Amino acid sequence: MSWAERALTEVLDRVGAVERELGTRWPLYADPVSGRWTTTARGSWTGGFWAGLLWLRSIVTGDPSDRAAARRRTGMLAPWLQADTATRGLIFWYGTALGGDETAALRAEAARMCLAAHDPRLGLVPWGAAFGGPRYLARVDGLPGLPTLLRLAGPDGARAAEAHLDLQLGLTLNTPDLRPAWQATPDGTWKPHPTPPPGWSRTTGWLCLAAAQAPGDRVRRCLEHPAVSARLAPDAPPVPAAIATSRGTPDTSAAAIEAVAALQLACRLPGPRAGRLRNRAAHVLAVLAAEHVRDGRLLDGCYDLEHDVAVRHELVWGDFFMAAGLAMLTGAIDPAAC
Repeated sequence: MSWAERALTEVLDRVGAVERELGTRWPLYADPVSGRWTTTARGSWTGGFWAGLLWLRSIVTGDPSDRAAARRRTGMLAPWLQADTATRGLIFWYGTALGGDETAALRAEAARMCLAAHDPRLGLVPWGAAFGGPRYLARVDGLPGLPTLLRLAGPDGARAAEAHLDLQLGLTLNTPDLRPAWQATPDGTWKPHPTPPPGWSRTTGWLCLAAAQAPGDRVRRCLEHPAVSARLAPDAPPVPAAIATSRGTPDTSAAAIEAVAALQLACRLPGPRAGRLRNRAAHVLAVLAAEHVRDGRLLDGCYDLEHDVAVRHELVWGDFFMAAGLAMLTGAIDPAAC
């Protein structure tokens, strides 16, 4: 068994054990010492990642009981169909993609609901009011999965997907520091929004995931940005700082996201560039497995440095992208599967 297969087994064993303890609650982040999870009643914006982990576990184990657990969890995501949030892309794409035909109906309904929320005047599905703050924001963490879902809603959905993707990429890639959040103004223009801040660790990963799922030249546009190419370079630090100006606070969840994005981008590119991205992803995952995974837990993820919330913890989306990256690296799933 290779190091990647061992690491994947450890993470998915942990997922199975946690699921048996959760009941109807959803995990959000876990204490790095005790391993105890802080949970939510409805799953928050991260619920799709837990459902996705259960689907991934069922694929790897082939156990019908694991598939039943994944199916049950995915059904519990349904209340989020009505939520006013662009993170429905994260919830319903990553929560259903690995379920295949068994989750197709929920995925299609999510696509219709996201299309209904699209604002043609602004050219995007707004960030929404579900989590407080301004509704009319364009944020990179509302980008992955959302255009992919929208395309399932027919020609109108495809047009909405392209508009949403191009707006966010245009706003973020046209700044040297990859500003992740923008607020609509009354005159129809956009101004930078302070949260998440410039230099945020997950900006590159979220952007690259969305570009890898998109048609056209978005991959090239994304990879040509100096900040993106620097993060994915072979000699870049494997784990970024939670915020670029911070000291000593890593975000392993961002590294796992970037590794999956690199594997997916590699499928879109010819020749040596693809090989370099695959090698970068393998290196990052190997460092995470050797230095940050303990008992199947990806530690040192940073939920919210600004508010000192879970700054060196196990995060549910960190576990998801760690497991997905390992599954892609070992051939358990195709990089385009989710």
